[in-house]
Amino acid sequence: MKYIDIHSHLNLPGYEADFEEVIQRMRDTNTGTIVVGTDFENSKLAVELAEKYDNIWACVGVHPVDDPSRMFEKEKFAELMQSPKVVAVGECGLDFFHADKAADYERQKNLFIAQIEFALEYDKPLMIHSRAGYPELLDILEPFKQAHGDKLRGDVHFFAGTLEEAQRFWKIGFSTSFTGVITFARNYDEVIKNAPLEMLMSETDAPFVAPAPYRGKRNEPAYVQEVVKKIAGIRGEELEIVEKALLSNAQKLFGMNA
Repeated sequence: MKYIDIHSHLNLPGYEADFEEVIQRMRDTNTGTIVVGTDFENSKLAVELAEKYDNIWACVGVHPVDDPSRMFEKEKFAELMQSPKVVAVGECGLDFFHADKAADYERQKNLFIAQIEFALEYDKPLMIHSRAGYPELLDILEPFKQAHGDKLRGDVHFFAGTLEEAQRFWKIGFSTSFTGVITFARNYDEVIKNAPLEMLMSETDAPFVAPAPYRGKRNEPAYVQEVVKKIAGIRGEELEIVEKALLSNAQKLFGMNA
């Protein structure tokens, strides 16, 4: 691999017609990806894809708000953990952009804690989803960090918070990853410039938010190279150095082979 997209949804509808072409473009660009689950069914599909393709890995879990009726069924997810291609738990977290905090906080908190405990049990990193919930999420994670040390780790996917919030995540060993949005919006520059390089990751969140020059089209993992180029440009660092660092960061956190 040269590039790693740590967060994609190739398990969602919309890739059926040309899935093998998407995989070939990944191979042509030396790109790997982690396909992320949002419930049990598409977590299972993520694992099936990971076991079929050598440049795909899987992350299994329950999204905080995609379907509020979803529970974290530990016994079912334990079956998925038998695959060596499962490298993380999630995407899980808190989302008060799409849900009312007062009405939904306890449900989301309990769902999140169940997945934190599951990740600790299986010694896997967390794939964090958060919108409008970073302070509350950190308040949950920080005591777990004090109790479990380096065993608690993960990435905050599609980070969109402040520099101060990012620094709290970095302090407890959670990296921050960025999508193609950084190729056409400047909101993320301060965090990217000030981040320790070892705390940065690259992702697409495909099929969403395709980077320039593919904006408006369906996104796919091969486009992650545009995110990597932009991170290097924002930081004013040599592209080759950033490429190698982001790949190494992902391999260390998720335990993937090259």
